[in-house]
Amino acid sequence: MPPKPSIFRIPTILSRHKPQAYIPGAFSFGPLHHNNPHIPYLERTKKIKARYLKNLISRSPSPETMPRELARSIKSVEREARKCYAGPIDCTSDEFVEILITDGCFIIELFRKHTFTDLREKDDPVFTMACMLQFLYNDLILLENQVPWMVLERLFAMTILERGKHDQKQLAQLATGFFSSFFSATWTHPPLDMNRLRIEDINHILDLLRKWLILSIEGDENESKSAWQPMPSSTSLVEAGIKFKRGDPNKSILSINFNDGVLEIPPLLIQETTETVFRNLIAFEQCYPNCEARFTSYAVLLDNLINTSKDINILCKNNILNSWLNPEDAVQFFCKLYHNAYVKEYYYLPICEKVNEYCKRRCPKWRAALVSNYFFTPWAGASTVAAAALLLFTLVQTVCAIIKK
Repeated sequence: MPPKPSIFRIPTILSRHKPQAYIPGAFSFGPLHHNNPHIPYLERTKKIKARYLKNLISRSPSPETMPRELARSIKSVEREARKCYAGPIDCTSDEFVEILITDGCFIIELFRKHTFTDLREKDDPVFTMACMLQFLYNDLILLENQVPWMVLERLFAMTILERGKHDQKQLAQLATGFFSSFFSATWTHPPLDMNRLRIEDINHILDLLRKWLILSIEGDENESKSAWQPMPSSTSLVEAGIKFKRGDPNKSILSINFNDGVLEIPPLLIQETTETVFRNLIAFEQCYPNCEARFTSYAVLLDNLINTSKDINILCKNNILNSWLNPEDAVQFFCKLYHNAYVKEYYYLPICEKVNEYCKRRCPKWRAALVSNYFFTPWAGASTVAAAALLLFTLVQTVCAIIKK
């Protein structure tokens, strides 16, 4: 079955809100931005990619013939690789094959050097410069900047090192290992379950990262048939007696639960790169046919929860959000994250229904109001208890006086 397009140019309706979130900062991968004159450091990073390709070939059993073998192999799948890109590609056959080999081998060498540190040179141009790694964390996840996974797997298989520790991991494991440290600082994620990951279904690196984050919640389908229901804001939920709890860091960021008046949400770091990741994941869900809107639904839910800086403060106080932005900018971050995105199936609808039903109850509201108005500080709580005790004591005295009469 021929591959269907999975690498897209971002539609203007999505990119217009923040175009820079979809453009590489230094490294171009694939043909769409290969000669983009607006990418800073492009010529420098091309030299880095050429050096990594040379390193990889030099370790092969036959470095003299390896370039021809790589070209022959990728040439044989050129037609399928072109079909992975939506729209025409302005490259000749030889140029296209060369781009895939150079960029694909660089990515493979990068992942290997990250895992197997003995492969790094002392003057390695990537791992000796923190800014280069930051560029790569950003540029490798851009939807327009992808290399077909089928090409990466083919190059990976052809460049397996000598039998030993360097060939014990699959490419998907090396890729998620590279991004694990970046994601650990940004949001929670489960370990990669290779038994549940179908390698043949991976389209590219961005798609792999998305699958990695939704694997642990697979099967948690939206079975609700009711109409759309928004989630009240964090402030409204607190007033209704709902408590917030920091989610399990070993679960996916998408694993949000509500039970017994407690809304459990995994922690999230809000920074510039966080927005880039979300926007490109949402763009992929919007462009790829029949793709479940998991991250789009997540963005909708957070936007519902966050309307004002007070909502941000509530989530930060409960260790759910860690924002590097000021509260007003953080509010705008969520407000604009999914503008013009379409959600056919909202995957948090069952949770919204449970939360809204809970908010209709009176007792939790009264309890929350009591705590908010009379127990908001230890001194206020002590004063309230003392006043209640005095009132009770006065009432007892009055009753006793009436009885004596």
